[in-house]
Amino acid sequence: MKQIDAEQETGKIIAFIKQSFQSAGFSDVVIGLSGGVDSTVSCILATRALGLEHVYPILLPYGPLNTRGVLDAMELIEKLKLPMSHVVRIDMQPAVDAIVRIDPFMNRIRKGNIMARVRMTYLFDQAKKRNALVMGTENKSEHLLGYFTRFGDEASDVEPILHMYKTQVFVLAKYLEVPQTILNKAPSADLWPEQTDEGELGFTYEEADEVLYLANDEHKSKAEIIKSGLGEIQVNAIFQRIDKNKFKILTDHGIKFFGMS
Repeated sequence: MKQIDAEQETGKIIAFIKQSFQSAGFSDVVIGLSGGVDSTVSCILATRALGLEHVYPILLPYGPLNTRGVLDAMELIEKLKLPMSHVVRIDMQPAVDAIVRIDPFMNRIRKGNIMARVRMTYLFDQAKKRNALVMGTENKSEHLLGYFTRFGDEASDVEPILHMYKTQVFVLAKYLEVPQTILNKAPSADLWPEQTDEGELGFTYEEADEVLYLANDEHKSKAEIIKSGLGEIQVNAIFQRIDKNKFKILTDHGIKFFGMS
C-alpha cells in the first residue's frame, strides 16, 4: 500500500478545492457533517481552502439514531470555531418515514438507501439556498467497492478525497489533528442501529485497501494478489463485492473500474 506525504497531500487538496470553486464561480460550500472521519477531514480541508465564513456544516440526523455523530460533529465545529450561525440541523426522520410508510414490508437496505438520498436532497437544497456547492465525502475504497448509494452519498459537486483509500484518509486525519473520539470509532453510515461499514462488508478497510491498491494501481490479477500472501478468503470476498457492484462505477468520477480476472 502506497504511503502518503500528509503535508504534501493537504496542500494538493486545498489547491484543488480553491481551483474548483474559482472555476465554477462559487465561494461557499455546504457539507453533510456526520461525525465520521471522511466528512471531518473534508470539512477541515474546506475551511483551509475557503475560509471559515464560507463553510456551512449541515447535520442530518435520523431522530435519535445519530446522536453520537451529532455530538462528534459539534465537537469538530467548536474546535474549528465555525460560525454557529452557519450550522444547520435538520431531522430527516419525518421525510424518510413518510416514504417508508408507502411499503410496510420495506427492508433496512431499502430504507438505508432512502435515508442516503433524503440526506443528499437536503444538502443540495441547502446549497441552492446559499448559492453554494455541495462537498462530497466519498473515499476511493468505498467507490471501488461500490459501497455507496447511487444518487445518495456519492452525489456531490466536489469530491476532495475520492482519490484516497480509507486507510490513507486516516493518515491524513491524524495529520490534521482530527479529534480522537472520531478517529477511534468504527466507520459507519449510521443507517440503522449498530451498523458499521466493516461489519456490513465482511472485511476490514485495511484488508480491502491492500487488495484494491494491488488490483487498481498495480494492475495485479486476483491470482497474483492471492499468491502475494494475502488471504484467499478475504481476496475472494473483496473481488465478489466489486463484481456485484461494478454497475455503479461511473467513469465521470475519473476512476476506471479495473477488470476482473
